[in-house]
Amino acid sequence: MSLMENENEITNEQSSNESKEQGVFETGSITVENNGHFIHCLTIIGQIEGHYILPSQNKTTKYEHVIPQLVAIEESKDIEGLLIILNTVGGDVEAGLAIAELLSTMKTPTASLVLGGGHSIGVPLAVSCQKSFIVPSATMTIHPVRLNGLVLGVPQTLSYFEKMQDRIVKFVESNSKISSQDFRNLMMKTGELVMDVGTVLDGEGAVQCGLVDELGGLSDALDFLNETIENNKHSEKKSNCKGC
Repeated sequence: MSLMENENEITNEQSSNESKEQGVFETGSITVENNGHFIHCLTIIGQIEGHYILPSQNKTTKYEHVIPQLVAIEESKDIEGLLIILNTVGGDVEAGLAIAELLSTMKTPTASLVLGGGHSIGVPLAVSCQKSFIVPSATMTIHPVRLNGLVLGVPQTLSYFEKMQDRIVKFVESNSKISSQDFRNLMMKTGELVMDVGTVLDGEGAVQCGLVDELGGLSDALDFLNETIENNKHSEKKSNCKGC
């Protein structure tokens, strides 16, 4: 290899590393290669920011950033798996549910990992992937839908709350092993949250009630994705052989 070619290779590698670092800084995401598989890691942290901009001191995940990334990942020929890392404190219900719906309809193998906490709308996000993991020290906070600011005390407002809550309950039930009644019971439990109704589940409790699939960490989630990718490749080879 000539000196010029070697310098070009080093320059390209540096540019690639700089691009990855910029992606981590701007969007909290990175694509990594392991055993020949390209897996994209996307973090959803802080509050889910929806139609209104939150104060600058809030740590937020903007849904207008996440949604295009999910579309790009689904359409990418290189990315074979998606890992969602969650540590949320709630946020915009509509935006969070929109992201969760996209995740649940992806053909790309997906796994979620709850670290720290999955609060409110973080619960649908956690269960939206093909397999969900939670570390033992993490918690999931489940409570009814709430709104900040002025609320009109009229029957239409209560009906709106109830319909939105039904959407969340149905989504969680269809994407996890917990029943709608058990989930509602956790939502409406009294005596556990100060100044509120609801339930706080630790990692083990979230798995026992069927909300999350498995206790585990980063290596467990990556192992699942790699295994799923390999199984999909074997299935494609078998189907192609049958068509020969």
